[in-house]
Amino acid sequence: MNDAQKIYLSPPHMGEQEQLLVMDAFASNWIAPIGPHVDSFERELADYVGARGAVALCSGTSAIHLGLRLLEVGKGDIVFCSSLTFIASANPIVYQGAEPVFIDSEPDSWNMSPSALHQAFIDASCLGRMPKAVIVVHLYGQNADMDAIKPICDHYGVPIVEDAAESLGASYKGAMSGTIGKLGIYSFSGNKIITTSSGGMLVSDDEVLLKKARFLATQAREPARHYQHNELGYNYRMSNLLAAVGRGQLGVLNDRIESRRAIFERYREGLSAFPGVSFMPEMSYGRSNRWLTVMLLDSRLTETTPNQLIDALSEQNIESRPLWKPLHLQPLYEGVRYYPHSPEESVSERLFHSGICLPSGSNLSVEDMNRVIRCMSGCMEKEVVKNFR
Repeated sequence: MNDAQKIYLSPPHMGEQEQLLVMDAFASNWIAPIGPHVDSFERELADYVGARGAVALCSGTSAIHLGLRLLEVGKGDIVFCSSLTFIASANPIVYQGAEPVFIDSEPDSWNMSPSALHQAFIDASCLGRMPKAVIVVHLYGQNADMDAIKPICDHYGVPIVEDAAESLGASYKGAMSGTIGKLGIYSFSGNKIITTSSGGMLVSDDEVLLKKARFLATQAREPARHYQHNELGYNYRMSNLLAAVGRGQLGVLNDRIESRRAIFERYREGLSAFPGVSFMPEMSYGRSNRWLTVMLLDSRLTETTPNQLIDALSEQNIESRPLWKPLHLQPLYEGVRYYPHSPEESVSERLFHSGICLPSGSNLSVEDMNRVIRCMSGCMEKEVVKNFR
């Protein structure tokens, strides 16, 4: 067992302001859900991303679930969803009794393929069964090409839920990620670019929908003296304590983005010279927050595999991960309809089999980055020497 200090994939990065704000919450005895920090966190995040309003919730998953409920997704409906993502993007579809249909990535941004989405809509139109919503995931901190996706959805009158759980602070043609669709969601789980330990946010310019979201997130309690409930609600609101942490984290978000972008560049400089190595590209239409640095290994140019690198890093007490396993390959969703980018290629499957997520925490030291690079270089150099012989 390697006794070197563990390097995590994306650990929390706390500062002094978060502690001061939490102490303020304790001093005021605003501990339970709702409270002044919740109100302030919602207002400050909405201002940061340029949305008219926001609702602080207990998780990004609950934000997606509420979003689908607000869009009246129900039993027997279908929802189109990106396939290359964490399973929490799609599970809320099933919570509502609806059926997911998975859409492949396109090779440039790795995000939802407009051509696959278009084909899915053509088929849905022919079948007379249109989706009630489209969940577009912004992968690893980079925005999908919304100028290609949104007109397709608008043509068929289908609203977009932007899953920006990984892309808070990223931009697309001057707009902030999560603010282009009908609804946007963010996650503040422990591995995200800012965290409240757990938590999420729903944003929109539709203030009527946001008012309904607050109502549903507080058990749909009616404004009566007694506990009156006319419809199904949820216990989804964020606590005042966690909102205090979020306010402190939001204040340093831009610094966290710059740190992660610098980490990406250091990896790129240190590893790009190896045969078959490439990194997630940054599209000219926007700016990524580089939540995670993701590297690809082209099997045509190198015999080193992602699993070999993951094992080598693990032996040195360094955490790394494969890319998200596409949802259409998950046993839970076996048999669910899937639209590949083209008849010749499933982009999400290729990325999954060839990618590795590297330690990317904004508090990662230069020494730790060099340790990661040395370990990976040593593994890949062995392959180069073996092939040379």
